[in-house]
Amino acid sequence: MTYVVGENCIKCKHTTCVEVCPTDAFREGPNFLVIDPEACIDCNLCPAECPADAIFEEDDLPEEQQHFIALNAELAQVWPEITESQEPPADYAEWDGAEGKLALLER
Repeated sequence: MTYVVGENCIKCKHTTCVEVCPTDAFREGPNFLVIDPEACIDCNLCPAECPADAIFEEDDLPEEQQHFIALNAELAQVWPEITESQEPPADYAEWDGAEGKLALLER
């Protein structure tokens, strides 16, 4: 079982989670992070570091976000690895908790 980045990361993209990952499993897109399921070892370190509460254990992912399992796996194959945190977007607070952000995902 792996961890999955869910919808609330879109346009929030805090990156504090990447520094605690012992296997460098995070990948970075323009406005979203994903976890490579092949690299994730289920260590449980990253969820506590996510201020947007956007990281879930695969089995605990809300029903309406189950498609993020496949999305994380797909995008992890094409997006580059990220291992150091960066400043979040200036408007992240406006997007934290907003619904329907999947349409805003930049690939």
